[in-house]
Amino acid sequence: MAPESAENAKPDAAERMSPQELAELQLRRLRATLRHAYDHVPHYRQAFDAAGVHPRDCRSLTDLPRFPFTTKDDLRRHYPYGMFAVPRDRIRRIHASSGTTGEPTVVGYTQGDLDTWAGLVARAIRAAGGRPGDTVHVAYGYGLFTGGLGAHYGAERLGCTVIPASGGMTSRQVRLIRDLRPEIIMVTPSYMLTLLDEFERQGIDPRGTSLRTGIFGAEPWTEAMRAEIEDRFGIDAVDIYGLSEMMGPGVAQEYATTKDGLHLFEDHFLPEIVDPVTGEPQPDGTTGELVLTTLTREGMPVIRYRTRDLTRLLPGTAASFRRMERITGRSDDMVILRGVNLFPGQVEEIVLQVPGVSPHFQLRLTRRDRLDRLTVRAETRPGATAEQRAAAPGEIARRIKDGIGVSVSVELVEPGTLERSVGKIKRIVDEREKGEGKATSG
Repeated sequence: MAPESAENAKPDAAERMSPQELAELQLRRLRATLRHAYDHVPHYRQAFDAAGVHPRDCRSLTDLPRFPFTTKDDLRRHYPYGMFAVPRDRIRRIHASSGTTGEPTVVGYTQGDLDTWAGLVARAIRAAGGRPGDTVHVAYGYGLFTGGLGAHYGAERLGCTVIPASGGMTSRQVRLIRDLRPEIIMVTPSYMLTLLDEFERQGIDPRGTSLRTGIFGAEPWTEAMRAEIEDRFGIDAVDIYGLSEMMGPGVAQEYATTKDGLHLFEDHFLPEIVDPVTGEPQPDGTTGELVLTTLTREGMPVIRYRTRDLTRLLPGTAASFRRMERITGRSDDMVILRGVNLFPGQVEEIVLQVPGVSPHFQLRLTRRDRLDRLTVRAETRPGATAEQRAAAPGEIARRIKDGIGVSVSVELVEPGTLERSVGKIKRIVDEREKGEGKATSG
């Protein structure tokens, strides 16, 4: 399946497609992708045959739900190269997930895939307000994680100057921003708040930097966190979405002109919303699990991938593509505590309202006396007063009880205490299996 590089070079034209033009393009690319996967990936041939479907059965976009889902477990079972659809000598780059909960998921890219990826991230940066000639400070991690290199090549494709700062060494990051004067920063939202704290620790006014735009992704974040970043830094904070199984960053982007959700780049990724329990397709406007199908991937096409991200699809505003609402959580991150469903994002909104506490928190699940217990571990802000430290645990516990309906313990820890991975904090630590085993819901 040959890349359509000419279209990739014209992201603005794609964003203005009519619904009919977009649907025709999607169907053409979907049928080619299904055939490519069936012909070259044994897993898909077996899965399609078992489901009683064949690529020729896809005559319209509404036929896609007839095809089976792909899950992270499928990718892990075929580790490392079993999902590749081209000979190894056509693969130009490999990225992989961390593999902290099992075998890592390995993703291969042809040169055509890399060109497509760079074009889509360039489109995303432009949508966020970036323009050729801007300087972009990339503080995502470089390496097997897709964030750093994805942002890097997209910024260069747009015609920007790139500062490949990567993650860590926070004090040096502050100096680079102060001295090199970038207009744009690309980083996880939680690490951006760490940078803000370091600016203030050094006595530097964060609002006095050259930065005007922050493009934040790789973890869920809330409107409250956006408001804090924009207020403390004096910048526009916009969301970017991606996942390594699809490509990396650049699957969807929030436009700076509207800040009303992420426009999915539907010319390259076909979205569905399904019920997270039954897998049944849901209409636009209904909250459920996001399922994505690649439409232009050569090295590793992915059919109906269950992302586990919870959102809903809405009409486009800044572009003709549909929007996805900010991710509210993950179906596999939902905590069922004594019969109550709880998501980390709900806790984040509460933590941000409490003086002296940073948005850096972690949920620790334990089991004692046959009862699940939840401890919220939250980092204090640098400079928090003794009064704020004393009052915060009780205030967080009270707000969670009132707002979510469960009783929790709260532990305050010093800044920088919680475990981080590529700039992200591990939100849930489940230690129930170390004790009596996990409890069932209820």
